[in-house]
Amino acid sequence: MPRAETAGVEATPRTRLRWWTELPLILLVYACYSAGRLLARGDVSHAVDHGLAILDIEKALFLNAEHPLNRLFTREPWLGVPADFWYASLHYLVTPVLLVWLFRSRTVHYRAARTWLMTSTFIGLIGFTLLPTCPPRLLDASHGFVDTMAQYSSYGWWGGEASAPRGMGGMTNQYAAMPSLHVGWALWCGVILWRYGGTRLAKVAAIAYPLITTIVVMGTANHYFLDALAGAAVMGVGLLLAPYVMRTADRARARFGARLATATTAATAGQSSSDTVGVGPDDRVPSGSGTPVPVGSGDASSSIVSGGCQTSAGERIPRQRESRFGSGAEPSASPQDAGDGAPTPAR
Repeated sequence: MPRAETAGVEATPRTRLRWWTELPLILLVYACYSAGRLLARGDVSHAVDHGLAILDIEKALFLNAEHPLNRLFTREPWLGVPADFWYASLHYLVTPVLLVWLFRSRTVHYRAARTWLMTSTFIGLIGFTLLPTCPPRLLDASHGFVDTMAQYSSYGWWGGEASAPRGMGGMTNQYAAMPSLHVGWALWCGVILWRYGGTRLAKVAAIAYPLITTIVVMGTANHYFLDALAGAAVMGVGLLLAPYVMRTADRARARFGARLATATTAATAGQSSSDTVGVGPDDRVPSGSGTPVPVGSGDASSSIVSGGCQTSAGERIPRQRESRFGSGAEPSASPQDAGDGAPTPAR
């Protein structure tokens, strides 16, 4: 009985995946993600209004953890500087490393996990487009937030504009705060480590990494708490949609493969027909070619006569009997090898 494909991250790949196809695919998705963030730049006034609305909702729900964390990171460099490094680098390192590890060591789970991550990333792009949001660090100073990335920029490679390298801040969308894909990707990493890590250390890291990332994005004033919740929600929706995305991709691949096979077959048939143009049942086959000539065919009925010599039935070469038996050594005539006009021997 065939094994059914399980939904979620347990799906088994139908075809063997190759690194030289996976790497360009991942780079393409990340390029689309980066370009989408840039294209999703909205009106700054609307982004500020969205940020203030989120802050008001959190205060009403007593969820405003950003202020105390930001004050702590601003006051204590031994916390603020590592937090800035964490925010600026780990999502670029941990996520690809886990993808490569899955590809090499847990191949049966790789395709589903990769599809989950990519689907959630595209959903996040929709959020950036529909809801541009000003992060806490870019609000007016009267709201009580300090940009720790700018405060500790002398410790790292980033400047005063987000976590981009110095001079490249203009190439990022600083108002793409909702949802927080820092938290979303960290949650993906945590699930992967928990399910496939296999060791106690991996399970501890599975809990600690997304939890610390959530604290870091709020303490550095890059995201609100609701941004973090939205990042987790996006990953949940991506997990539910991943099996449907894989099935759609399988159907598209099968349809494309069928069309390609049909086109290849048609091209091969056309080439074969062009190679056999002019070849028919009446075409002559040269002697000595090894191709048997049917009895009664045009070649067999054609008379090979030269110099008044006749051939009997089955003989293609004139004077064949003389060459076979020598002069004066004719065998006794019989109805089988006598010519049509030869008399029947006396009995």
